[in-house]
Amino acid sequence: MENRPVGSRQARELLRVAFGPSVVALVVIAAVVLLQLLIANSDMTGASGAIASMWLGVHQVPVSIGGRELGVMPLLPMLAMVWGAARTTAAATSASGAAASAGNASWFVIRWVVASALGGPLLMTAIALAVIHDASSVLTELQTPHALRAFGGVLAVHAAGALLGVGSRVGRQTLTALGLPNWLPDAFRAAVAGVLALVGLSGVVMVCSMVVHWSTMHDLYAITDSAFGQFSLTLLSVLYVPNVVMGTAAVAVGSSAHVGLATFSSFTVFGGDIPALPVLAALPSPPLGPVWVALLIVAAASGVAVGQQCALRPVPVLSALAKVTVAAAVAAAAMALLAYAGSGRLGNFGDVGVDQVTFGPAIFLWFVGIGALTVAMSGGIARRPKRAKPVPVPEPEPALEPEPDEPAADEAEPQAEVDEPAPLDEETPPRQDAPVLDDEDPEAHFVADDDATPGATRGKRDEAAD
Repeated sequence: MENRPVGSRQARELLRVAFGPSVVALVVIAAVVLLQLLIANSDMTGASGAIASMWLGVHQVPVSIGGRELGVMPLLPMLAMVWGAARTTAAATSASGAAASAGNASWFVIRWVVASALGGPLLMTAIALAVIHDASSVLTELQTPHALRAFGGVLAVHAAGALLGVGSRVGRQTLTALGLPNWLPDAFRAAVAGVLALVGLSGVVMVCSMVVHWSTMHDLYAITDSAFGQFSLTLLSVLYVPNVVMGTAAVAVGSSAHVGLATFSSFTVFGGDIPALPVLAALPSPPLGPVWVALLIVAAASGVAVGQQCALRPVPVLSALAKVTVAAAVAAAAMALLAYAGSGRLGNFGDVGVDQVTFGPAIFLWFVGIGALTVAMSGGIARRPKRAKPVPVPEPEPALEPEPDEPAADEAEPQAEVDEPAPLDEETPPRQDAPVLDDEDPEAHFVADDDATPGATRGKRDEAAD
């Protein structure tokens, strides 16, 4: 662990962010220029102006020599500068502040990091313009570039690097804090996947085309007999490889690329003069065969890559469609910016680049159409849970009057109370249960055994009366 104070460590990180990538690029450029002058056995007059012009050229600032403008600058050094700026800003964002251990940095630290990433290169731009202006008094063919164009190009390159570097550390937290949808980081990741797929497949097609047109590349190398000249052509071709890949991508999505009057697309090719650069041997030559129409498979495969990334986290159908649309728009914008940076005027050959009117929209349509189809087929649409049907609540029944409780079966019924006879009172006459006969003779009430019938009994009673 370092024993330096926190303030000194932060100052060192900010200085590295401000001048690290620019100084590294300046050292490399100075070494190349001095080596070229030494091999050519030339004096060092105007070396400082050449170094400053090439440093601005790394930031896509056109260079004018002898009235001829070199506007189409190689993309590889610019991409290396963006990568360097992103790496230093990401490291400074993670290492600065008390919250670095938690993976977050305060907005105060982030503002200082971004300001350093932009302020240092702008200062070096002002110095480079002053050096070029001073060297143009000695080398009359060297012209000072437009100041606004120089500052704008440097600012755009380092702003892109700072955005990528800081966004890789605090991008997700920032989007969450702003209340944006949760699927937005997934859309950005899908856009990166689509761009990498399109660029990678276009690079493979470019290499295959160079192998097919090997004889053309051999003829382009034949313009110089020296080994140093061929080495310079090889180095220059490597620097311009991303530019050719952008043109191949334009052809793959159905757009077109042009080098002066020569125009190339998947359907037609119009010939014309092209620079003697070996990497340009990959350009198709008329008549165009049907194999170049199959190049559209590259665009479809890149759209599948976008859809697969979007389908990693299933979301509802509207959110899935929005995710694919945002990813396609971001990817199309990034490719259009790269193609614009790799375009420009190339002296007497004219304008070099892609058709910007159709390039970006074509990428967007490919990525939206194929990407949405891939999301639907890959299960990237989350099904909504089925709603439970509400159970009908029965209506309450009208209240009934309570019935008297019935005695239980096992309980014996209470016995009825027997009314005991009330004691006879003296004044109460005796109860007569049987009627009293008028006949006072008690024998008349007896019945003999032989008097079985009432007629016999009645006869004896009559005889006794007599």
